[in-house]
Amino acid sequence: MAIAVDIDVMLAKRKMSVGELAERVGITPANLAVLKNGRAKAVRFTTLAALCEVLDCQPGDLLRWVPEDAPAPSAVRSP
Repeated sequence: MAIAVDIDVMLAKRKMSVGELAERVGITPANLAVLKNGRAKAVRFTTLAALCEVLDCQPGDLLRWVPEDAPAPSAVRSP
């Protein structure tokens, strides 16, 4: 997928659980897991805005574009 989801990063920075985030955003933990794990095909702007409000961040902190042909992070080696 060309869009990487970094919700885990923000959850760790905010020391917040998935359950707490789901409750505060107003979505089910299952739907948040689908989004968090990169399995969602779409996200509503209202949901994205709520995530940003609760996590006190910008959309770019949660979503980033990764080229399709980019190597997986585990395959990248240091020189």
